[in-house]
Amino acid sequence: MTITKFTSSSPWVRNPTSNDTSSCKTHTVPGGHGHAFEVKKGTFFRIIDLHGLQIVDMMAWVLPYPSSLEHLSMAYTRYHLNGTAPPAIGDHLVTNKSEPIFKLTHDDCHTHDMTFMACNPAFYAEKGVPGHRSCAQNIAEAMKPWGMRSYLEAASVDPFNVFQNTPDMTLKDLGCSRAGDFVEFEVLKDAVVAVSSCPYDVVSAVSL
Repeated sequence: MTITKFTSSSPWVRNPTSNDTSSCKTHTVPGGHGHAFEVKKGTFFRIIDLHGLQIVDMMAWVLPYPSSLEHLSMAYTRYHLNGTAPPAIGDHLVTNKSEPIFKLTHDDCHTHDMTFMACNPAFYAEKGVPGHRSCAQNIAEAMKPWGMRSYLEAASVDPFNVFQNTPDMTLKDLGCSRAGDFVEFEVLKDAVVAVSSCPYDVVSAVSL
């Protein structure tokens, strides 16, 4: 997975065919690991699946973290979208303050989940694989510079599961994105975003 942040709001700069990289920063997240980064209101960022079938758990907290207590909320987002269907282009992801934090501006996959929790160390221990990497632990590690102390802090926030096909996984693979697929968000509040290249491989095959 690659994260691309755009410091300009210009659509030309965000054109994937453009060779101008002066207004963007990229970071490649290894499979099974996490990354956190700050974004400013009015900018954009992308989550890009490099190889296909990679689910990405995404969480976000409004700055300053942790004192603001405001975070991206799937419960409030589902309420505002009137259900569990993934957001369409132009829809907002919403915080626990019932205010928009991100606007979806591009989506190649159109399949995402807003109902499942982040996997955590206890989840894998129950399945007989203690020590297995997990999304909650990945996000806690990535958020340590901002003061997160335990994976339980991450586990208390339900993620936006990018490219995850649930609860309808009987219709197609759990991960259904293709290499190069990406989602793009406009930032509506200053925030710190944390992502995890989901390491879940206990039942369904997920690209690691």
